[in-house]
Amino acid sequence: MKTGSSEALNTSNDFDEYRISQMPETRFFEQYDELSAPEKTAVIYPILTQTAYAWGGIHDFYLGRCDTCSEVKIEEYYDPIFSVGAKSFRVLEFLGYSVIDDIDIDKNPEILNNYDSIVLLHNEFVTENEFLAITSHPNVIFMYPGALNSKVKINYEKETMILQRGPSFPDPDTINGFDWKYDNSNISNNTICEEWKFYKIENGHMLNCTPEDIIQNNDKILKELKRLAEF
Repeated sequence: MKTGSSEALNTSNDFDEYRISQMPETRFFEQYDELSAPEKTAVIYPILTQTAYAWGGIHDFYLGRCDTCSEVKIEEYYDPIFSVGAKSFRVLEFLGYSVIDDIDIDKNPEILNNYDSIVLLHNEFVTENEFLAITSHPNVIFMYPGALNSKVKINYEKETMILQRGPSFPDPDTINGFDWKYDNSNISNNTICEEWKFYKIENGHMLNCTPEDIIQNNDKILKELKRLAEF
């Protein structure tokens, strides 16, 4: 009887771990009210970064795997993957954060005026319109290092994006496509986040690590995110 109970308990725990790994937002059902999005707060979905990291995308161009991939077709649908901050996106969408994306901002930069606070995921590839809109907003929370790193242009007739400037392109000495002083791509590999913290920059706060592997088990980050968004 004890053995059976133990096996049942283990099976239940295994299922919970699997469920959370596949649907990280379910971890926060009971904390929804505590963690839910403040009013007038939006998360920006990185559809351009998703496109860049797709097979045959600009990321492959950066890695020297594809000489012709500096211009790529923009993906039509959200397909959250690790490289865009998929788990955080699922959690924040579940918690009621409004969702807009790169193209929304490129077409209408003033859309950010509708929100008191903006949350970025791994929005690595952005247009100049988007970069200017984000860096001039008064309260932006950067959840992932490496945001605003590469400058792209959108060709709306062809529905493509073209790499204009980024790390080592077209100049090998280039570090950031916008020469942005707050580029923190150098800490992107810190995925353990043992000593995570948000640090202040001119128009918001940045997290000092990549939270993708821990976000589904870390309500403290979400509490701090909400506090910063309610400034």
